[in-house]
Formats: sequence, structure tokens, C-alpha cells
Amino acid sequence: MNSVIKNKHEVWNQIKSKTDRMLEAIGNKSPHVAGADGRYDDMRLDWWTSGFWPGILWIVYDMTGDERYKNAAWDWDERLSERFLENHYFDHDVGFQFLPTAAIKYKLTGDADAARRALFAANFLAGRFNAQGSFIRAWNGDKHGWSIIDTMMNLSLLFWASEESGDPRFAHIARAHADMVMKQFIREDGSVHHIIRFDPMTGERAEAIGGQGAAPDSAWSRGAAWALYGLTNTYRYTGNPAYLGAAQRVANFFIASLPDHHVPSWDFRAEREGAEDIPRDSSAGSIAASGLLELADALHEPEGGGYGAAARRILSSLHEHYGTWNDSEHEGILLEGTGHKPAGQNVNVSLIYGDYFYVEAIAKINGWQHRIF
Repeated sequence: MNSVIKNKHEVWNQIKSKTDRMLEAIGNKSPHVAGADGRYDDMRLDWWTSGFWPGILWIVYDMTGDERYKNAAWDWDERLSERFLENHYFDHDVGFQFLPTAAIKYKLTGDADAARRALFAANFLAGRFNAQGSFIRAWNGDKHGWSIIDTMMNLSLLFWASEESGDPRFAHIARAHADMVMKQFIREDGSVHHIIRFDPMTGERAEAIGGQGAAPDSAWSRGAAWALYGLTNTYRYTGNPAYLGAAQRVANFFIASLPDHHVPSWDFRAEREGAEDIPRDSSAGSIAASGLLELADALHEPEGGGYGAAARRILSSLHEHYGTWNDSEHEGILLEGTGHKPAGQNVNVSLIYGDYFYVEAIAKINGWQHRIF
């Protein structure tokens, strides 16, 4: 199964054609989920997925030079930043929102306002750090001691801010959180917790919570994808081999847990929990594939070759069995994403973050260099 390798330019052209149709259908909407009708919804701008659609546009612009994509993506960082001036719901996921909008806009165009907005978001993220437990707080409300594995991917905003501003405090916080994740989230076998709750006053660990996984000790596949990618990024920014080793441990578990068709179930241990219907999660596959490409690059040949090959197997299966290339009316790129199975939310749907990381991974295979995660 090597179609992505043999036809990587053709696959990219399919993505470009699909993005053209998405641009016409989605426009300025802030998409999250496309269900059975194939139409993406329109979430509030401070919803955690709001950066991924403009992120797709920036990647396609960078790969093609076509000003249409730049023009469509241009004001997203400004629109997002304006929400900070009102009652808002921003949280640990501001990296997902401002890296693929403000940070990449600055990288590609040099726009000073974009850099300022990304730095503002980094300050907000740094302000969520709990020094007692060395964790960045997840969500809002009464969840003062909650931390989730997803935050590993948002650390790139802090590392970027440290490099851009020259202030090492952002990187100090990112490293402290990553060290905590290696100690508290990554199990010996490479599987990953979704949520750890700490006592916010003492920093002591209170419990593991299943969250979007099947159980507290299960193995939510998207959580593993966030972990292996985020740890690899942390290694790239720091050069600390401990992060690289942890990323490999999670990646090895992820790859070993994949079924024959290479696209993960939503939780690798869901069957053990007695689940009869075990949906796939194409978004976990695309996130992991993009992260595995980074891991392969960090390790070089020959050690990294196996991770790169695994990424290509996942991408090939996603392209052949989950893509909507022949459905011009469907606004998503990948089918069979799973958002929150325990809550019965967004199962067997298209997810904009699954689409984003698929586009990102295929762009990397075609030579894209301007990483922002």
C-alpha cells in the first residue's frame, strides 16, 4: 500500500482541488464537524478547532503561491484576537488556534501584527501554568487541577514565543510541562492517559480520568497521537534526548496497536472494555502520521526509517479508504473521525483537525518546510 509515495503529487493536487471546493462552501465559517450531510458546522471563534481551517489555507498558499488562499486566511488571527476583549472561552488550546493563523502568517509574510497576536496568546497560555504541579491547566470553570495530553501540542506556541521574544520563561514553562507529562501521563508500555487531575494547591496527583478514552487505564488513540507528535516537537526545540526517547516509546505503542489496515480505532483498548462497536478515528491517524514524519526526520536514517514508513502506510490507507475525493458535495476531506465516543458525540464524522493534519502530512511529503507545530 504505497499510493501516497508513488503518487504524492497527484494526492497533493487532489487536496488542492478539495480545498478549492471547501473554500467555496465554508468561506468564513469556523468548522469543527461535518456529519452525514457532509456540511461543516460553524462554531464560535473561541472554540478550540477554530485555527485549523485557516491553517489549511495557509499551507495550501505556501505550497502554491496562490493569493486566493492567503487572502481567505489573512484576517483569521485578527478575528480570533478580538475575542480576548470580550467574555471568552480560550483555554489550553490557544496553540491550536494561533499557531496555524498568527504564527504561520508571521512566518510567511512577516506581518508584525500577527507576531504580536501570537505572543499575546503565548502569554495567555503561560498564565495557565500551575507551578506547584508543573502543569498547564486544561479547560476552565472549576477544573483548576486538570491537565490533559492534548496540551503537548500547544507547547510549540511557548517555544516559538521564547525564540521570537528572547524571553526564556516561555520555554521554561513548556519544558516543565513536558517533564510532568513524561512522569505522569506516559505509561511504561507507551500508552497514554488522557486526563490527570492534580490537587491545585499542593500539586499532588489525585487521579487519572478516562476523558475521551474508554476508561482511565485505556489507550485513547488520539491522545497517543498528540503525545508522540508533541514530544517530538519538544525534542526539536530543546535537543533533550529524553523527549525523543519518550516520543519513540509512544510511537512504538501506537504502531504496534494498529490494525492491518493501519488506521487506528478510537481507543486501542476499547475491546477490552467490552465495547461491541469500535469505530475508527481517522483524525488520530492523520495526527500520528504527521508526527511520525517529524520523528523520522529527527532520528534520520536508518533509525527513523521505520517511523517514516509507518506514517506513509497510515496516509496511504487514509487516502484510499477514508478520503472524499469522489464526493464533491462533502465538505470534509476524511471520513470516519471520532470526536468523543464516551459522550456519544461526533462519531463517524469528518473533523477539521483530522483534515488539517492530513493536509499537513501530505504537504511534508511534498517538501513543505515551514513547520508551525
